[in-house]
Amino acid sequence: MEDLVATLSGLSPAWIYVAVFAISYIENLFPPFPSDVIVVFAGSLVALGQGNAILTVVLATTGSTLGFMSMYWLGDQFGDRILEKERIPFISLDLVHKVQKWFKRYGYWVVVGNRFLAGTRAVISFCTGVSEMNITVTTLLSAGSALLWNSILIYLGYLVGDNWRVIGDYLATYSKIVSIVIAVVILLWAAVKWIRSRRNGNPADSPSDEAGEKS
Repeated sequence: MEDLVATLSGLSPAWIYVAVFAISYIENLFPPFPSDVIVVFAGSLVALGQGNAILTVVLATTGSTLGFMSMYWLGDQFGDRILEKERIPFISLDLVHKVQKWFKRYGYWVVVGNRFLAGTRAVISFCTGVSEMNITVTTLLSAGSALLWNSILIYLGYLVGDNWRVIGDYLATYSKIVSIVIAVVILLWAAVKWIRSRRNGNPADSPSDEAGEKS
């Protein structure tokens, strides 16, 4: 991280803009990647007169949105084949179908909050594609989420200036807390589903049930 920041510090504003766009895009495809910290750093450079705040926000948001939609496309084109061949260990096809149902019902709310859910962005964008959510609505919601999040980061970087590392430390802590909370929620949800299936004597939403629903 320090080496990357040192490299960016020696670049002209034009190359810093390119770096912000590229890093915001790549972070969606190859997590974890420190895009948030870089965006904060870019905000601090704006405070030092080495960039334009609006252009930085636009490029960070554009990169984030294109990255999100790239994962959406991958999920839409290849997600079913990957999941149905059970290439993901410990995840059954029945569970995948349940998640898809849940995502189709609540997915747009998840897209709105996706930029604030550190560590899950690539998964969320992939799931939107697998669930075949409306591409126009998904694009607009992901762009709005990215715009708000990046605006906050750049504003914080602008406020603290050279002390941008303080924000980086807070972001690292925030990311860990969010990841733990999400993991706990998933575990609790899985435990509740398992207990209910044990009480009922058979798994809920089995393939035969789904076939009955369709008929």
